[in-house]
Amino acid sequence: LFFLISCRKSKGKPNGKKPAPEEKKLYLEPEYTKSRITDFEFKELVMLPREIDLNEWLASNTTTFFHHINLQYSTISEFCTGESCQTMAVCNTQYYWYDERGKKIKCTAPQYVDFVMSSVQKLVTDEDVFPTKYGKEFPNSFESLVKKICKYLFHVLAHIYSSHFKETLALELHGHLNTLYTHFILFIREFNLVDPKETTIMDDLTEVLCSSSGSSSNGSGNGSSNSAGAQNHVKER
Repeated sequence: LFFLISCRKSKGKPNGKKPAPEEKKLYLEPEYTKSRITDFEFKELVMLPREIDLNEWLASNTTTFFHHINLQYSTISEFCTGESCQTMAVCNTQYYWYDERGKKIKCTAPQYVDFVMSSVQKLVTDEDVFPTKYGKEFPNSFESLVKKICKYLFHVLAHIYSSHFKETLALELHGHLNTLYTHFILFIREFNLVDPKETTIMDDLTEVLCSSSGSSSNGSGNGSSNSAGAQNHVKER
């Protein structure tokens, strides 16, 4: 796994060595970003239909995204190992898992994804959280739980692009990945489910994929410059 790391002090004290070139992001190549499995207008698809309860809509879509993202990750899971992905990293950001007591856990990418999928599976199958029976109400904490789920699912999607796009290409599944990502991003934007600061790391891809899908430029207008400015420093979350 390639990390873009540099020291701040090196900027003021040149040592005669040329800085390492920034790794080219394969997933931004036009020949690949154009690939979709459908040209459907996702902006219309994510909008809340009339006479549909908001929580029902959030529950249905969140559950569907969970299953599709889990399936997409499973296609490259054999390449995502403790050796190849020793940390849960996306470009210049390293993610940590926090257990139920709030303890910070450094783990490999496959461990992190397993934590995500196990915890989300537990939530979406819990009748007290995602009720499926008529007349049963959603908990007061439902929206905050959906936001938490979507944040973690975004991390998984971003990791696939950042670390396993070559394998996705080899399997000819990049069209599926692009379609899933576009749909997911427009959905979380429509209902403000994930803080734009959280998704800034993939703003360059979001701008390319969603600009032709009726997406507003919400938080993405200066995303590329923000991202570029942070490329030389590893962040932790």
